[in-house]
Amino acid sequence: MAGEKGRTFGDVLRRRRRELDLTQGELAETIETSTPYVGLLESDQRHPSDAIVSKLADALGLDRGELFFLANPDTRELLKTESQSTKAASAWEQFQADQKLHRLHNVTPDEMGMLQRVALMGEIGSARDFVYILNTVRQALSR
Repeated sequence: MAGEKGRTFGDVLRRRRRELDLTQGELAETIETSTPYVGLLESDQRHPSDAIVSKLADALGLDRGELFFLANPDTRELLKTESQSTKAASAWEQFQADQKLHRLHNVTPDEMGMLQRVALMGEIGSARDFVYILNTVRQALSR
């Protein structure tokens, strides 16, 4: 399924079902649903539950994760965003704990509050990035 770029959930189901020489009725019976529902899934007219995706993956010998992402294409992007947020939170935790860095740059409590709000945006890659942001803000406010 790795090379399935551009193919829909329904396309993959239909192709794999045919490769296994199964009818829609046989597949429906295996996953404990109706034949018309399998047809709707194959024509991308219905969105399957996670339980159905799991049953389909087992019945068709497909990777559950990949099939889930085909059924829920926006999820992969959401996971990337969450991963970036986790990275930013980690960078914030490192910056927050680095008292030496705070003293070196004379970071005030108000500036820490501002930087904490910046961290919530989820785009900070390292603790040093906070120093850069802080210096940029300081320059902007001194004009």
